[in-house]
Amino acid sequence: MKILVTGGAGYVGSHTVEALIDEGHDTVVFDDLSLGHKDAVDPKAKLVEGDLLDREVVLELFSNNKFDAVMHFAAKSLVGESMEKPLLYLGGNILAATNIFEGMVESGVKKFILSSTANLFSSPKSLPISESAEIVPGSPYGESKYIIERELSWLDKILGIKYATLRYFNAAGASPSGRIGEDHRPETHLIPVVLSVALGKKDKLVVNGNDYDTPDGTCVRDYVHVSDLAQAHILALGALEKESKVYNLGSGKGYSNLEVIKMVEEVASKKVRYEFGPRRAGDPAKLVASSDK
Repeated sequence: MKILVTGGAGYVGSHTVEALIDEGHDTVVFDDLSLGHKDAVDPKAKLVEGDLLDREVVLELFSNNKFDAVMHFAAKSLVGESMEKPLLYLGGNILAATNIFEGMVESGVKKFILSSTANLFSSPKSLPISESAEIVPGSPYGESKYIIERELSWLDKILGIKYATLRYFNAAGASPSGRIGEDHRPETHLIPVVLSVALGKKDKLVVNGNDYDTPDGTCVRDYVHVSDLAQAHILALGALEKESKVYNLGSGKGYSNLEVIKMVEEVASKKVRYEFGPRRAGDPAKLVASSDK
């Protein structure tokens, strides 16, 4: 199959591109490289640099290629930033997706996989969180993803576009190939930041909040390996023949920020310096996925 991967130079996107290439798919990456890295893209994939907010560029991309499916990773995705710059998310993320949908409709592409988020669940009534749990986005970032999910539902009902929505919990890890891994700039994810302190690349880290309703007062998160997320996209692609589906992607286990720090200390045999800071806006206390589906 010929697959368009938007944001394929980013963290989860580049790992999924690697998996698609391994599966023998003809893969085209579309990325503006504002957050992604050119050298993270598998050399066997075709990289097209461009901006999803440019409608004409996106429509030209579809007219010049006969895609069988689209995997959409490209998005602004920082919860904290979205609380400070909501229109960057509520405008940009939604417009980018809408431009893709227009290109799909004009060229007859009927399969779409969305990189979504656990930030849809800001107030879970119980854990673990199933796909049918009440959706209450915790930030403009989460809201933008929910709006795109709702767009997809209508496109399925009216136009027959089949989709898989993959709601990630916390991605972590690196490709077993050793070629690519986590490389955000700036880095905001807990595990690489803790590792940077353990390796002496950073003096200390700030743990955002120690007054949550959790056993040690810090946020609890469900971590899922990025290679597992990549394989989930491959499996979802194969399941799109008949009906659209929604999946929560996690391990089903939760670990607090302090537990992660202690694990790194044990593995690295080094003390990790940290201090407590204020809560980060938009962060719920606990997010743990149900993996039953």
